[in-house]
Amino acid sequence: MEEPIEEVYFKWLYSKVASVAVPTPSLTYYTLLRDLHCTEFVWLVTGDDNRAADGMELRREFLRQAYLEQDPAWMSIPCSVLEMLIAFSRRASFQTDWPERDWFWIFMHNLDLAELNDAMDDVTQITYEVMNQFVWRTYLYDGTGGLFPMREPLQDQRKLELWYQFFEWLVDQEIE
Repeated sequence: MEEPIEEVYFKWLYSKVASVAVPTPSLTYYTLLRDLHCTEFVWLVTGDDNRAADGMELRREFLRQAYLEQDPAWMSIPCSVLEMLIAFSRRASFQTDWPERDWFWIFMHNLDLAELNDAMDDVTQITYEVMNQFVWRTYLYDGTGGLFPMREPLQDQRKLELWYQFFEWLVDQEIE
């Protein structure tokens, strides 16, 4: 029996950011990444719809690489946080020349999720709480609790689209 497309796709996404040579619980992040993939990326600020579109574009890439036909129902599922973050890490890599995988884990670190490996308890509960804050933009003015916590914010990060948060964060962190 064939694996469902969603499972094959998840494994493909996982391989982009978290594959390891020896999959042991302290080195794997299946629970965290599955939770991110089960969380819809809801955009509340104009411009963040582009982040969702980028995330959904990963599906087309996957289908091309796997030589699979598009399933309109599967393609219409809303963008997940995992898809958005992987796509965003690609854009960040293009802007900075740092590897995509590194950017993904910088995002995880900024969200205080980077330590949630499969050897830990309560990964799903912690991820749910962090995603609830991130997706609904209930993090702090300075971006703490979001993707881009700032030392010296120029404006309320909750009201700024993620793309512009990213560039302000690069300047704030003195990253070239």
